[in-house]
Amino acid sequence: MRGNVIHFDTAQGFGFIAGEDGGNYAVASENLRGCDTLSPGDSVEFQPSGGRAYDVFVLDGQKAAEPAVPRAVPARSHFGRTAQAVSAPPPESGSRAGLWGEFRAAMTTRYADFSGRARRREYWAFTVFFFVVLIALSFAGVALDFGLGNMAPGDEFPVATAALPTLFTLASVIPAIAVGVRRQHDIGLSGWFYLVILVPTVGILVLLVFSLIPSQMQDNRWGPAPAGVRAS
Repeated sequence: MRGNVIHFDTAQGFGFIAGEDGGNYAVASENLRGCDTLSPGDSVEFQPSGGRAYDVFVLDGQKAAEPAVPRAVPARSHFGRTAQAVSAPPPESGSRAGLWGEFRAAMTTRYADFSGRARRREYWAFTVFFFVVLIALSFAGVALDFGLGNMAPGDEFPVATAALPTLFTLASVIPAIAVGVRRQHDIGLSGWFYLVILVPTVGILVLLVFSLIPSQMQDNRWGPAPAGVRAS
């Protein structure tokens, strides 16, 4: 899709694009291709997804004749000073489909999405349903092995009991890390903080505390506040 840049804060690495479909899309510096920053009026091409712009690149030598003037609202910068941020419609999320919708989105459309933000609802929906599905697959594996006669002493190795939960866990590693990184973004931290999980015991406790911190109400460098954030 093509659009025009209506605002971009170079210091925070964050701004908005007016798409040719009439919608506003949030853009972060990590989603730029071939450039480090944008200027108001730049004509760009990008991939829209959930209210965000990805793979953004500037169309050489093209600017909008009269770039739209964004409406500014007060927001707080990373250093605690009041800054100007552009208001925009919050990106759509899986919340309308309920907690299962959040989990399904994390496992499909946002499978390896390490950009943007994830409020507490999205993070805990993924965590809860991960264990629900894991337990369900474990029972299904046991039932299948019983049906195949693999559970009696001396019989075949219970392949289904071991394989189903293991395959699901391996398939969930990337989205689990992605939603964890987005959760750090949501509270204003770099996604690199997720690496604290590598510290035995303490790391898991630290991430548990981080996962309980409320979302930042204002936009930050990783994107606009998620839809419904005040209820998170």
